[in-house]
Amino acid sequence: MFTRVIKKPDSSSLILGPRGTGKSTWIKANFKDAVYYDLLDTNQFLRLSREPNLLYRETSALAEKSWVVIDEVQKVPALLDEVHRLIETRRLKFILSGSSARKLKKRGANLLAGRAVSKPFFPLVSSEVDFRVGPGLRPLEFGMLPMAFTAADPRDYLRAYAATYLQEEVKSEALTRNIGAFARFLEIAARHNGQTTSVAGIARDAQVARQTVEGYFEILSDTLIGSWLSAWKLKRATKQVRHPKFYFFDAGVSRALSERLPYPPTEEEAGFLLETMILHELRAYLSYSGLNYPVYYWSSPDGVEADFFIEDSRGFVALEVKASAHWRNSYERGLARLRQEMRPSRLRAYGLYGGASRQKGAVAEVLPWNEFLRMLWGGEVLI
Repeated sequence: MFTRVIKKPDSSSLILGPRGTGKSTWIKANFKDAVYYDLLDTNQFLRLSREPNLLYRETSALAEKSWVVIDEVQKVPALLDEVHRLIETRRLKFILSGSSARKLKKRGANLLAGRAVSKPFFPLVSSEVDFRVGPGLRPLEFGMLPMAFTAADPRDYLRAYAATYLQEEVKSEALTRNIGAFARFLEIAARHNGQTTSVAGIARDAQVARQTVEGYFEILSDTLIGSWLSAWKLKRATKQVRHPKFYFFDAGVSRALSERLPYPPTEEEAGFLLETMILHELRAYLSYSGLNYPVYYWSSPDGVEADFFIEDSRGFVALEVKASAHWRNSYERGLARLRQEMRPSRLRAYGLYGGASRQKGAVAEVLPWNEFLRMLWGGEVLI
């Protein structure tokens, strides 16, 4: 049982996170006295699907401010109307968990307008496992899902996870009719994890229409399997000239979907896997800390890039991430260009790499990536 960083809410909340991240375990540990509905239980699912107002009848006699948990609420979205009514009329408090936002978008919009707070739930982060994440490749090979992190050999679990995603999240939810084409797309998209995304190229390789691929990426986003990382723009009105990048939520899941689990990561693959992990840590820290700054990547008009770029209360933070055990000043090309583009006093630049010692780079503070994570979770990087 890991002690999770996410704080126990004191008001109704929607806890959204991919399957296997530990939502149910955390909820049961923190809301032991709550009335509990598990919609993965077939009996619960069927009876509440037939009569959503059973929820109101069964809980309306509870004392005010009593907690009610509905696990995997996206399976019966009609329950949100009853939740809304119970919050308003009976002053009950709800924990709603879900692994997909797709069916909740319309129904959930009204509920979340001040009645329930949306809280992302992430896989394990480095601070939750006492920074036992580096500098080896294991968290890059197998990711940070609790079952994968603790297993002696997580390959079977991750293969089953990939199959379960296709079967339960995609097929059973009828998110796409052509599961074969989606499976082809999924493998190709996973092999492009962290790279500038060419929808047309992926459509060609998967042998499906471009519009279909756009819909498939929407499925991945809605089911929380991945998300887009946009290029930073100085002004919102500026035309976006760089394509976004798509990152899967976990390095191990990405490797399972791309069928790379049997093989050790190549040098190029390790770089994207480390970026995936660092992005996961950044987003988790920003969410759990309440800072909620957006994360971008930065690119110059001629394609010189920095992997991550964040504006905080003190200025800007830029990161260049390399899995290599040796740091080269050439890795700082994007950071150096950034320093030319803005006032140096406003930019803090970090180089993260797979080596063991802290270094002074040409324009960046160069750190082993696990040491950077200690600083991040210690509140030393983003304010």
